[in-house]
Amino acid sequence: MSDYVISVEHVTKRYRVGQGGASTEGLRHRLEAGVRNLFSAKKAAAPKLPSSEFLALNDVSFQVKPGEVLGIIGRNGAGKSTLLKILSRITPPTTGQIRVRGKIASLLEVGTGFHPDLTGRENIFLNGAILGMTRVEIVRKLDEIVAFAEIEKFIDTPVKRYSSGMYVRLAFAVAAHLEPEILIVDEVLAVGDAQFQKKCIGKMNEVAQRQGRTVLFVSHQMAAVRKLCSTALLLSAGTTSGIGGVEETIQAYLGHMTASDRIIDLTKIAHSGYMNLNTARLERIAIDDACSLAYAEPLVFHVDVKCDTAVDGAVIGIGFDTSDGYRVMTLDSDVSHKELNFAKGKYRVTFTVPRNSLNPGLYNISCAMFSGGALIDGCQAGTWEVITGENDNVSNRGFGGCRVLFDTEVRAL
Repeated sequence: MSDYVISVEHVTKRYRVGQGGASTEGLRHRLEAGVRNLFSAKKAAAPKLPSSEFLALNDVSFQVKPGEVLGIIGRNGAGKSTLLKILSRITPPTTGQIRVRGKIASLLEVGTGFHPDLTGRENIFLNGAILGMTRVEIVRKLDEIVAFAEIEKFIDTPVKRYSSGMYVRLAFAVAAHLEPEILIVDEVLAVGDAQFQKKCIGKMNEVAQRQGRTVLFVSHQMAAVRKLCSTALLLSAGTTSGIGGVEETIQAYLGHMTASDRIIDLTKIAHSGYMNLNTARLERIAIDDACSLAYAEPLVFHVDVKCDTAVDGAVIGIGFDTSDGYRVMTLDSDVSHKELNFAKGKYRVTFTVPRNSLNPGLYNISCAMFSGGALIDGCQAGTWEVITGENDNVSNRGFGGCRVLFDTEVRAL
């Protein structure tokens, strides 16, 4: 342990799914359940559902050296957030051992550790005290924290009135400036705007390189992981799939895209429509087998539709939204000037984009079908990640949703 600030040894986290068996929740959750049971005692007891176990983490082991910046990557559900909660002492492991040397500051979700009725200033002192800082140390850092968070006008306003962006700016500023030996940051930075994300990455670089402190960084943005991290850990279905150099670990992560990752089964997702859903239904959206979701590479999508009756003049659209809800790209079939007329049956509509202009990052996908301006069927399909492509030589430069292909001409005046 003397060579490491974090040592994770054979850690497993097991959750029980269903109503049977012992609960893995804390005391507060058990008390709440007891109160609910007390007031519902006169009601007929509901039949217990069979329980099953879910392994969020399974025999995970790794070590982190002082001053190391470790990127933790993996697909949704891989166990990244569970691992950070265990490292932050929010939840205990089921089996295994974790040894940590030094104070930890964690930023796992917006407003973690904040009291909503306290002002921003009061929450800075509260968080500092939790981290073991003295009042003198907090006062010395106060102006720097407030300036970094860019909330000077609202520092004496209760944080329950803050927007999510203000929350995350203050939370990160406190965590990064109160000099923890270990800083743990989850994907929460996606809530902030692009300029603030750039500012946070610069601060984490400063914390690691100039101050020699350790940073654990979870992100779906491979460009940020490449820029910030010295090593990377890949989690897959709760297990360690690799740890080592950043580039080889990222390539291993990107190589994990299977056929099931390319296909979103829309029949298992809640749909909405203003017309009779029996008219037509979206059944599947998929990336073509020959394509990857890589920036600057060709992009081909297939949308499968089942029509129970004839539909004339149909329009099918695919929308791409950032994690904070901004639409950055839409593919609508009527833009290509092709009218979609369906008889009863099943059809596949293919969208071909010669060059993907979406910047690397995580995008929420939605799909909809219209006819005569009315919505026939629509749903939030799921999440896909645009990755760095072979033709992308500026992936670490700039922000925004898209970078389009264009020509540049220079003339003397």
